[in-house]
Amino acid sequence: MKDIAGLPGGGLRFPAALRSGRWRWPRRASTVSASASEATAPAVAPQPAFAPPRQTAPGTRETPPSAAPVRPFNLLRWFSIASLAALLPVAAVTGTVLSHFVTQQALQRDALLTAQFIYNCLGVEAAQIGAVSLVPFLDPRVDTWSAGLSPKVVAQARSEVYEHLETLPDVLLTSVYARDGKIVWSTNRDLIGTFTNENEELREAFASKMDVAKHHAGNMSERSEQRFVVEPREFFIENYVPLTDPKGEVVAVVEVYKEPRHLMDSIRAGQILVWMTTLAGGFVIYLGLFSIVRRGSRVLSQQQRQLLEAQSQVFAGEMATALAHSLRNPLASVRSSAELAACTDDLPVRKNAQDIITQVDFLSQWVRELLLYSRPISGETEPVDLCTVLDSLLASFGPTFERSNVRLNWARNEVCGTHVKGNTSLVRQALHSVISNAVEAMPRGGELRIELRKVKNPDGVELTFSDSGVGMTEQQLESAFRPFHTTKSHGLGVGLPMLKRAMERFGGFVALSSEPNVGTQVRLHFKG
Repeated sequence: MKDIAGLPGGGLRFPAALRSGRWRWPRRASTVSASASEATAPAVAPQPAFAPPRQTAPGTRETPPSAAPVRPFNLLRWFSIASLAALLPVAAVTGTVLSHFVTQQALQRDALLTAQFIYNCLGVEAAQIGAVSLVPFLDPRVDTWSAGLSPKVVAQARSEVYEHLETLPDVLLTSVYARDGKIVWSTNRDLIGTFTNENEELREAFASKMDVAKHHAGNMSERSEQRFVVEPREFFIENYVPLTDPKGEVVAVVEVYKEPRHLMDSIRAGQILVWMTTLAGGFVIYLGLFSIVRRGSRVLSQQQRQLLEAQSQVFAGEMATALAHSLRNPLASVRSSAELAACTDDLPVRKNAQDIITQVDFLSQWVRELLLYSRPISGETEPVDLCTVLDSLLASFGPTFERSNVRLNWARNEVCGTHVKGNTSLVRQALHSVISNAVEAMPRGGELRIELRKVKNPDGVELTFSDSGVGMTEQQLESAFRPFHTTKSHGLGVGLPMLKRAMERFGGFVALSSEPNVGTQVRLHFKG
């Protein structure tokens, strides 16, 4: 048992179990008889009453193993890293696939337009000479009399077709191949009459029935037939157009080398648009997921804080109940005895009695704060007149202000007629805590300024307390609303947490600002 500081004679003492945190309520004795328990319990081997102590080296003491500290998991940071690592490859693959698709479609469309132009030229010239098709006669070695056509007329029509092929836009080289690989016509006259047998794409075009057998973009390995009339600046496209006779057999192939600059500019613009759209879409998806996870992280953090607060309240409730049960009656007896002792004419006795009364009042205030903090705050609201509650509190603090040399700066104004949502007892307790803290922050006296005004955004009434006390540091401000954290020698650390809980429960909030050696300002926002 330990004496309370300030109480002479050791009249009131705490149990040692309560001081060490090992207080437990006594269990009720079991009503089951020992004989019945022995009858129903299974037979087990007898155990020794005391286990032999574990052998340790001389001069050493065995310590229980300590659990490794658990590193906090930062959900927001890891999601940012993981989502970026997942979205960037997806965006890159999507952009590459779409860009390739746009390029292939544009080149395929250009090749189809080239093929349609050639077909139209052959069809028009064949109709003019009365032939079913001019394709078999693109090779001058083919006999035209078998089809009832004059060689001169066919040659004239063939030259008209070749003239049209020379007018194709962006053409580097155009050649017409017979079935045996001989170049029967070309824009490069030096190639006419030559043969090629190493062109795999040409053989594929002869074997295919498609309108466009093959097209290629980029720099290829040079071949003997690639003698351009106009040299390409950056790239070229190679198109093969198979031409069929009336029987459906491929008898000639037109090879066209082009450098369509305008087409490639459009393709590049399309690729840039695809990449920008892909990146913008990925960024929007990332922002959406990030905002959802950030909100979830905030909710989890808030729930964790609420859980810790609830645990601290449960602990505070158990401790307050035990303290109240153990201390209320002894404190009342001690205070009564001290009040009787204070009535004597002996000055030292009266001084000691007054010290006892002061210490007992401190203990009683601690118990009241613990009980109030441990109780759940009721959700029922009522109109509260702040000025009425404040005036009554300031009147009760009058002697304290005078004794502490604190100047009060407060004047009622037109806002005093406004009622706010809350609970009268909780508002009174909250204001009492703020005023008490302000007085204690000015041990050498100072000024306490109180202002009441209406505010907007959010709408409500704001009550501001400003003192000229010692102030607080940034670290003290960060932990000001933490339960059971206090810098006072006789404080309990539940005043500001209880104030914050009460204000938030009724839709308001509390804001705290301070500067060391300048003062502290507390703003209480109430819903109107």
